[in-house]
Amino acid sequence: MRQCMGCNEHKPKSELVRVVRAPDGSMSLDRTGKKPGRGAYVCSAQCLTRLRKSKRLEHTLETSIPDEVWNQLEKEFQNDAANV
Repeated sequence: MRQCMGCNEHKPKSELVRVVRAPDGSMSLDRTGKKPGRGAYVCSAQCLTRLRKSKRLEHTLETSIPDEVWNQLEKEFQNDAANV
């Protein structure tokens, strides 16, 4: 069980997507949960938007996240949701 950073609900790891800050500083979504780096779990695009407003994800990942990266993460999340 992992906790979604957006809604604080505990869900199985398989139902969540990990947002990861890699050691080189790049940000990406991790569906496998195995990429190296500091991560936080999110369950939906709505929770990702909520995290953007609250800056909680930036605090957790210990970095500031540029708008371009937020937009990229939201697009990836929406594209992945459409493909499922």
